[in-house]
Amino acid sequence: MGKAYRFRDEIVLGDLAFEATGDSASELFATAALAVIEAMADPLSVETHWMREVRISETEIESLLFEWLNAIVFIKDMEGVVFHDVRTTVSRDSEKNLWHLDAALIGDRIDATRQDLRTDVKAVTKHLYEVRQTEGTWYAHVVLDV
Repeated sequence: MGKAYRFRDEIVLGDLAFEATGDSASELFATAALAVIEAMADPLSVETHWMREVRISETEIESLLFEWLNAIVFIKDMEGVVFHDVRTTVSRDSEKNLWHLDAALIGDRIDATRQDLRTDVKAVTKHLYEVRQTEGTWYAHVVLDV
């Protein structure tokens, strides 16, 4: 199936919902991040003068994705940036029962004169939130508070 995302306007009113897929957990995390990034600004209008590495660990993969997507929103607000691209690596430490994310966000400071800004995402919600793996494909269903 590969990585993909699509916005689901029929799911919620007043918020923004999307489904993301990936052939691996790393691909799912990148795809879901790209959906959040695209909800905020057209990535093609954002230059690549800024980068931030992000590392997160959680016992559940659902929690890891939730924290990751909320970190994107938090960094956008705290640093005043929007994003062009993302790199993600998700791994599992079975001994410690932990999932790990190593990621990089690439973008630039917000500048409405140069960027196609879209929606001011406030947070990722738990409403209808789901992460699952079926027959080798990872799926996520996410609702953004806008």
